Amino acid sequence: MAAPHTPSPGPDTPRKAFGRLSLPERNFVAEALRTETVGGVLLLAAAIAALIWANTPLSDSYASVRDFHIGPAALGLDLSIQHWAADGLLAVFFFVAGIELKRELVAGDLRDPKAAVLPVVAALCGMAAPALVYFLVNLSGGGSLHGWAVPTATDIAFALAVLAVIGTSLPSALRAFLLTLAVVDDLFAILIIAIFFTSTLNFAALGGAVVGLAVFWVLLRKGVHGWYVYVPLALVIWGLMYNSGIHATIAGVAMGLMLRCTRTEDEEHSPGEQVEHLVRPLSAGLAVPLFALFSAGVAVSGGALARVFTQPETLGVVLGLVVGKAVGIFGGTWLTARFTRASLSDDLAWPDVFAVASLAGIGFTVSLLIGELAFADDAALTSEVKAAVLTGSLIAALLSGILLKVRNAKYRAMVADEDRDDDLDGIPDIYEQDNPAYHLRMAAIYERKAAEHRRLAEVTAGEGGALRGGGAGSDGDLPA
Repeated sequence: MAAPHTPSPGPDTPRKAFGRLSLPERNFVAEALRTETVGGVLLLAAAIAALIWANTPLSDSYASVRDFHIGPAALGLDLSIQHWAADGLLAVFFFVAGIELKRELVAGDLRDPKAAVLPVVAALCGMAAPALVYFLVNLSGGGSLHGWAVPTATDIAFALAVLAVIGTSLPSALRAFLLTLAVVDDLFAILIIAIFFTSTLNFAALGGAVVGLAVFWVLLRKGVHGWYVYVPLALVIWGLMYNSGIHATIAGVAMGLMLRCTRTEDEEHSPGEQVEHLVRPLSAGLAVPLFALFSAGVAVSGGALARVFTQPETLGVVLGLVVGKAVGIFGGTWLTARFTRASLSDDLAWPDVFAVASLAGIGFTVSLLIGELAFADDAALTSEVKAAVLTGSLIAALLSGILLKVRNAKYRAMVADEDRDDDLDGIPDIYEQDNPAYHLRMAAIYERKAAEHRRLAEVTAGEGGALRGGGAGSDGDLPA
């Protein structure tokens, strides 16, 4: 049985964009984003460490470690450390993305077509606009069009790390929108990688991967348990997928989508939720930071930064992330509200939407991955595009940080209202307004407070009378 949701509005009721989440959805979003925030801070630390390591006298050791090869050559897996991080560790990241997508489709906002319209349109516009910006910049500047997909990705973990650093807390509706946006964004990034970055196919290896996925699916449906069954099988599927010519991270997505994310009557959490709860810390805390450590280490100098803004490929990436993402997501959201019955929540304003759209311009993990794939034959341009991704993400972070800080007092008040639990039953009060038992508990609380105030008033009045009486007696003892 799927998690309960707030009933959808009727056909004649205007739908509130960024309205209040149902309680189960709110709790899920809070837990997911809590892990992503910690992972984002680690990701930020890994990126800084990579930049320091690659721009000090130790830069030769960075290159040596990054390019060191390890793995069985007979299986086609003699890969560099950087390659293992990009194709191996990111498969874990995309496995979690697959589970998130499956959950959104069967139990989350994407289950309801009316609710799905907003984030899907916003995500599509938020990918099309950066690609268009990149295309126009490089078409006019004579650059390579191969990198059009680099600025299309949003890094939810990095975005949340920025929120944690600047001390801004978003209301749950905006946080859920950002998370759903990132899930849809990941889906289309996966499709881009699978379709546009697959050159040659090894049909024998691909057939083996498909057979392995079929076995994986059958075992899940039969209710077979045990990591010792699934982990070795997943490694075999990943190895076959890698050798097929399709990017190996697709194996992670496929396995994530196969997990059941709906609950039966006797389940508190679905198998997908349980697995995600176990694997998400591994993804956010280890896999993605290690990928960042061996991918973000680019040489930074005055000349290199100048080239970021003068070369069409790198300028297209920066403008795509900073301008394309913000305009695309904001425009998609506004068009959805304009041409459907959706209207903005009473507590929010359009500048809030633009601030979150700007925050989505932080493209890091997947943008770096696509940059490596797009310019695999040009190491120098790959490094420059990575520098452009870092620069664009930094500018987007600063811009969104300023915009969000302006409204921070409003957000804190909204979050305080969402979290208020005056009757101390563990459920926020805003979800109990239609519950008679809640109002009875609150009435009892108010009665106790009123009784305490009456007692204090009586004590104060009694002390005041005693003081006045004592004062009169003293006056009578004075001489005339």
